[in-house]
Amino acid sequence: MTRTIGALLAAGVSRRFGAEDKLLAPFRGRPLATHAAHALLAVPVDDRVAVISSPALRPLLTDYEIVEVTPGCTQSDSLRAAVDHAEAAGAERLLIVLADMPRVPPSLMRQVLEHAAADRPASAWAGSHGAPPVCLPASMFDELRALEGDRGAGSLLRGAPGVVRVPCMPHLLADIDTPEDLAQLQ
Repeated sequence: MTRTIGALLAAGVSRRFGAEDKLLAPFRGRPLATHAAHALLAVPVDDRVAVISSPALRPLLTDYEIVEVTPGCTQSDSLRAAVDHAEAAGAERLLIVLADMPRVPPSLMRQVLEHAAADRPASAWAGSHGAPPVCLPASMFDELRALEGDRGAGSLLRGAPGVVRVPCMPHLLADIDTPEDLAQLQ
């Protein structure tokens, strides 16, 4: 059986959102970050970790092991923390979910997980663009660690051979970057 860690990346700075922490902003009656967090709880992974930079998220993520990173870290720093955790846990795969994507259902996360293998990544795909959820094999962990700045796994997946593209409706991959995005998705 392939050991898989589910990682909720929730450490972003939210520069375009303003002074408020977007992951704590109310979305459909509860904090934004809880939507992706609850969806990932319904996915059959061996362990779950949340990478955060704001201690205010801790009480919302009690079902997760918490890895706290420095506030203001980049996307690659957050991803590196998840990869380090997965490797230390002996994972052969890492399922990555973003906390600012509230519409991704557990069914899409499961499909991505089912299409990935110990030697093959899989990603959600809508039209011409891929986005998390993404499941990456341990063979890519070193490449993920080498990323710098505000770059995520997408830059590696665009050129990786054998990536399985799991089709989905574009609205499921909507992420929230601004207060206007939040209002539009409400």
